[in-house]
Amino acid sequence: MLFGFTLSLMVVELCRYAHSPFPCIKRCGDAIKCDISVGDGCTTVLTTQASTKVYKSVESKCSEQVLEARIGSDALLAVIPDPVTCFSTAKYSQTQVFKVFPSSSLLIVDWITSGRYGRGEKWDFELYKSTNNIFLDADEPLFLDTILLEQGRYSSIAERMQDYQVIAMVILLGPKLKFIQDQIQENVKNLMSQQLRIPSGSSGRYGDIDDNRFFTRPSFLASCSVFGPKGRGVVVRIAAMTTESVYSFLQCQLSGLDSLLGVAPYR
Repeated sequence: MLFGFTLSLMVVELCRYAHSPFPCIKRCGDAIKCDISVGDGCTTVLTTQASTKVYKSVESKCSEQVLEARIGSDALLAVIPDPVTCFSTAKYSQTQVFKVFPSSSLLIVDWITSGRYGRGEKWDFELYKSTNNIFLDADEPLFLDTILLEQGRYSSIAERMQDYQVIAMVILLGPKLKFIQDQIQENVKNLMSQQLRIPSGSSGRYGDIDDNRFFTRPSFLASCSVFGPKGRGVVVRIAAMTTESVYSFLQCQLSGLDSLLGVAPYR
């Protein structure tokens, strides 16, 4: 197996100009821009040593990160970081743009926790924005998605998120990940069928959520949907009450990738 890619990294500290290349706000905090090119037939893995921590905002500045990646023919890129953790008052925006060929394969895990929950910071940051765009043959939109969490005038992020402490998205695209796509769709279907149908009381039968007055909110929710021509890609969306449950889900569902990546993700 060949592992090869080129990487260029630009770090911009405390950019202060209105015409900044990072479109979060006119005055921005620390910013990183990363360009990656994965060669034909190669495999590249991007991961982190720990969660990405976004510290409190100073003078309302927004920290930003931009990743642009090109994945060659018959190549695989796996972006499998630990979650982003935003501290109280933090502002953070990230944009990831991927350009693929029909034979390229791509795995993206993008997730965020509620913050330093042990210190009482539950969805206490000011802004979190994450954009993931995938283009086929350089310019044909294949997947366009943005998650935006922002404190509102009439409701906070914590109020809208209820008891959930983690939200996550997993994107699987391309021929090398087809077996994982099929597996994860079936597993999520079975998992949610068990969680969203509960005993209806004394009869011992199972009933729908709306039919049971004693229903409690599931601690883990997941959904799957396909995208692209002929359903070539799968996106999984997750809301969970604990970070550990998401780690366990990722470990289980992505364990079959050890033969492609050399090690199972998140193990």
